Amino acid sequence: MKFKGKAWKFGADIDTDAIIPARYLNTSDPKELASHCMEDSKNPDFIKKMKPGDIIVAEKNFGCGSSREHAPIAIKTAGVSCVVAKSFARIFYRNSFNMGLPIFESAEAVEGIKEGEEIEVDADRGVIRNLTTNREFKVAPVPSFMQELIAAGGLMAYTKKKAGLR
Repeated sequence: MKFKGKAWKFGADIDTDAIIPARYLNTSDPKELASHCMEDSKNPDFIKKMKPGDIIVAEKNFGCGSSREHAPIAIKTAGVSCVVAKSFARIFYRNSFNMGLPIFESAEAVEGIKEGEEIEVDADRGVIRNLTTNREFKVAPVPSFMQELIAAGGLMAYTKKKAGLR
């Protein structure tokens, strides 16, 4: 499983209210949530400028705050292929895999990537490559069962598929 795109940098402690503001939680429509992704962050035009496949790169504690699954849904539906951060809030980490959003922890990669650089994440090999600078960073490979969750589109889709309900 590989992901390739332009890096969008965000700071530390990006909470779920910055990812998807609470004022939009009156809907569960993924496309509507995606249209407001990162609207209250330092880069409110993110959704207008990013391209499908692009990658969020953030400092520590990404996804802190409320434990809503709307945040990874908004990011994934917006077209972000994955998120690389120094660390993730515990519940956001779990919700991301449950919703089918690939995430990777690597302080070294975050330090070695600037906004706008092209990066590639190889989940199988555990390598993040900055294609702009030709630097490589190690990251823990995503276990195969977690990759199955992501490939299926999240825990619910995976469970339905395994139960033959799809």
